[in-house]
Formats: sequence, C-alpha cells, structure tokens
Amino acid sequence: MSPAVDEAPLTLDEAPPKTLGAFDQGAFWANLGVSLLGFSGALLLLDPLGGAPLGLGAAVLAAVAGSLIGTVMVGLAAVPGARTGAPAMVLLRGLFGARLSYVPTVLNIVQMFGWGAFELWVIANGAQAIFGDAVPYQAWVVAAGALTVALTIRPLGVIRLLRRFVTAGVVIAMIWLTVALVRQAPSLGAGSWHSFAPAVDYVIALSVSWVPVAADYARHSRSGRAAFGGVVTGYTIAQVACLVLGILALAVVGNDPDRVWEAFVAVPLGGLFFGVLVLRETDQSFANVYSTAMSLQNLMPRVDRRVLSAAVGALTTVIALFADVNSYGAFLGLIGAVFVPMFAVLAVDYFVLGGAARWDTSAGAPARWAMIVPWVLGFVAYWLVTATPTVDGWDTAWAQVREAIGFERQPWMNAALAAFLVAALVTFLTRLLPGGAATPSPRDRRRTPQDDQAPR
Repeated sequence: MSPAVDEAPLTLDEAPPKTLGAFDQGAFWANLGVSLLGFSGALLLLDPLGGAPLGLGAAVLAAVAGSLIGTVMVGLAAVPGARTGAPAMVLLRGLFGARLSYVPTVLNIVQMFGWGAFELWVIANGAQAIFGDAVPYQAWVVAAGALTVALTIRPLGVIRLLRRFVTAGVVIAMIWLTVALVRQAPSLGAGSWHSFAPAVDYVIALSVSWVPVAADYARHSRSGRAAFGGVVTGYTIAQVACLVLGILALAVVGNDPDRVWEAFVAVPLGGLFFGVLVLRETDQSFANVYSTAMSLQNLMPRVDRRVLSAAVGALTTVIALFADVNSYGAFLGLIGAVFVPMFAVLAVDYFVLGGAARWDTSAGAPARWAMIVPWVLGFVAYWLVTATPTVDGWDTAWAQVREAIGFERQPWMNAALAAFLVAALVTFLTRLLPGGAATPSPRDRRRTPQDDQAPR
C-alpha cells in the first residue's frame, strides 16, 4: 500500500513531499512550545539552584534569552533537512559517517523515549486535575498512548490540522488563563539575578532538545527559510508565553509545582480551557513517538514507519506507567550537555566549513572520527561550567574534576554557551586532521538533491 502523495513516506527509499509552508511550520512549532511540563517546570526557571530565586524581570529575560538561543540552534538544525530531504539522524551521516551516526541516533532514541513518557505522564495527570480520580491514571496513559500512535499514521495531516484549527484554540486558552491569573494579583516576590545563567541554561535545554529531531519535519518544508523562520518565531513566542504563564500560576499556589495546575482549573471556565491544553499536549507525544520512529529508520531504513511508530508508542506507554517526573531537571541537563555541542559541530561543519557541498547521507558515508573530538570536548565543557544540580554522584565527580584541574566556576558562566563555543572552536581545528573538514571531491560536486535523499 502506498502513502498519499502529500504524506510522509513509509520508508527511507521514498523521497519526501515538500508540502509544508512557513505557516505550517510556525503553527507546528508554536504548539510544541506550549507544554504542561513548562508550567510546572517554570520553577526550574525561577529557582534553578534552589534557594536563590530570580525576580520576575530576571526570569522573563532568562526565558527570552534562552528561548532565542535555543530556537536559533533548532532552526539552523532544520535547514539542512529542508535542503536535503533527509530525516535528522540520517542527516548526521554527513557529519559523522553512516556507522558513527548510530551513536547520536541511539542517544536520541533514548531521550525521545524519556520525553514521550514524560508527555504521557503529563496528559494523564492533566486529565485527572480536571476530572478527578474517577478514571485511574493508567487508563488515561493508555488512552493518550493510543491517540498518539493514531496521530503518527498521517503526520503531515496532523501538522496541517494544527495550523488550521488547534493553534487558534491554544491561543484563546492561553489568553483566557493569563488574564484570569493576573486578576488574582499574585505576589511574585523581589528575587535576585544570582541564578540568571543557570536559568538561561534550563530554557536553552528546553528548546535544544528538539535539535536532533528538527529535520524530521523540516524535510517536508518548501524551503530552508520557511523551516528556520517557523521554528524561531513559533517556538520562541509560545515557549516564553508558556513559561510566564507558569510563573503566574506558581505564584498563585505558593511556588508548589505539584499544585500548579490547580491554579488553572480554579479560574472561571478554567477546566474547559485547561482541557484544551491537555488535549493539545498530544502533539508533543506525537512528535516524540514519530521522531523516535524516524531515528530508528536510520538503523532500519526499510521498515515501515507505521510499524515502528506502533512499537515505539506501546513501549513509551509502558514506560509512562512507571515514569518518575522528579528526574525532569536532571534529564534536561543531560539533553543540553549532549546535543548543544553536537549542534555546534554540525553548524560549523555544514554552514562554515563548506559541508553543505559535500554532505553524504548515503549508507556508505565514510566515518569521520575527527568530528567526535569536538563533540566530546563540548560535552566536557558543559559539565565543567554548569552550576545546575542533577544527580549527586555525577555532580560530585565533576566537582572533583574541577578541583583537580584548578577550575573555578564564575556566576556569569553559561554551560550551554561554553559547550557550544568549545565544540565550535575545536571543529574549526578538525580541518587539520584526517577525516575532518575537507574540500569537496569531484564526485561530491556532482551530487544532486536526489543523491542527498535517504539511501535506496
């Protein structure tokens, strides 16, 4: 059975249709920028270190700065996907080689399972916040998992549906809830700027988690400009609005993240408009499951994506039944440490060192071991600089490394930017190493856009 001509192909053997315009991309990423996790997670923006909360102005500025930095990364990661038509993990064959691309592919699959489980947990708990415990948590998780898998069958149709109908409902719900909470005049406190840099790191991590999947959707974009603009505009505006709304809700409930949704449900018509946001959360779980399936296709290129989506959705549902959302902050730290420096390597190699002219996404793309070096060094730089607590043993180990090398963190240091700069600088130096950046060969210069599609 063949897919509709305007739908995503079933295997990597088929070329993707270019049907998504700037408004489709913008609406899709705007919906991804609004997350119920963002409401409760706003406490990590306000007080990322614990005991040193930011003032409202500092928190909003951190949200804007972190969102812009993170979404520019996501937007730039989307551009090669729009140009080549390759999914995100297949695109990394051009950076690391076909076999080495399996390393980030596996890491991405792991993080996407984590995100998917978190999202189903959120949907189930959001539904219970509205309807109470009459329907058990497990039933909501299973229902949300089934709906998620159904959405992945026609992914481009889902994106067009978001643009035409869902986005308007989300905007109305966000405005209604914001006005209702502001009328309660919650006390936001004075706060300080002491934890500004870690707060920016947190927001960057929220955004940059989408870097390794951006091309999965940009490959269907009509242009790289539409893909980039949709990400940066749609996601930035929506994420900042989501975090500010989360700050207001937290203020109403005394900064208790376990009660943040109570603030929404308690306002007039709150259950209705919060229900809109709970239902919309399925686009987050849809994106996680669909992109996990696309990542798996880098390992199994001829397996039908619908089969992969069903299997991924089922396993994600099982994980969600036992998910521990208390590890959310540590999870975001790991995402930032892994994918910020990887993006830096990709951006420098593709946009600056002429990689676009020689990008090889074929199954025979040669290994480029030199590209691993800046990625690893950027990862190390992140953990040397970050002040955000994650897991005790891990944090202690890096504290010992800092002490051993005589490195002292400063309050102004930003871990994500440090990781990016170190990885970017070292990537420049890979031109001097075998397997690093190189002048395109005559064969590479003759490559056509069709050559850059997934292998046949």
